[in-house]
Amino acid sequence: MDLLLHLLRTGTSTLTDVLPIAGIIFGFQLLVLRQNIPNLKSVLVGFAYVLVGLTLFLVGLEEALFPLGKLMAQQLTDPAFIRSTVEGAGATLQWNDYKWIYLFAAAIGFSTTIAEPALIAVAIKAQQVSGGAITVWGLRIAVAIGAAIGITIGTFRIITGTPLHYYIIAGYIVVVIQTLFAPRTIIALAYDSGGVTTSTVTVPLVTALGLGLASTIPGRSPLLDGFGLIAFVCLFPIISVMGYAQLGEWRIHRLKKKQKNDGSQNSD
Repeated sequence: MDLLLHLLRTGTSTLTDVLPIAGIIFGFQLLVLRQNIPNLKSVLVGFAYVLVGLTLFLVGLEEALFPLGKLMAQQLTDPAFIRSTVEGAGATLQWNDYKWIYLFAAAIGFSTTIAEPALIAVAIKAQQVSGGAITVWGLRIAVAIGAAIGITIGTFRIITGTPLHYYIIAGYIVVVIQTLFAPRTIIALAYDSGGVTTSTVTVPLVTALGLGLASTIPGRSPLLDGFGLIAFVCLFPIISVMGYAQLGEWRIHRLKKKQKNDGSQNSD
């Protein structure tokens, strides 16, 4: 009964979230464009699928994935557990004693980003528009690697207590430099890739990890230090996607240069 009530509440909330979008689309189609909605039956069925799918997806996350992720974050950041895994750990833990935290942060960042529906949708469109030059899995993995690195560095910031703005400023300096040298076809997509990672799957788990870490480390404030991981998730995929494009361009350039050298040797 509790599950049914939860499904009903989530479905009602999802309906109120989707209705404004439907109202804008139908309103512009009927009042501004003054045209009938093509394939109205299919559109309404599609909206029904969206409502049911989002409801089940959100309930599944809240009932299973979120509690498990929060529990693991709390257990892994427990000082007693960390001391049991580190030989000779003193009364005050150092940043290099949190190896399992870094590994967990990287794994969470990679896996949640791979599972992001928004990223999957963008990757499919990017492959279609680029004619296959940008593959779905290539983009997803590049973004996931960036998110994993970003969350790992973010947990390091929380553990060491260093100011957040140092990392963000340094990261965007790298982004600006990369933008000057990256292929123009990838720049806009790389910037968008940072935004699509902060969606339904990633944000709650990453936030739980940051708050759990800041709550268990002495001298850290959950309010001041627990937040900020989402900024890393937004920033580092931009770097990784442009790096992915630059690496691909370098490999193509190297292959062409090798073919040119082989051709000149054969002609001699």
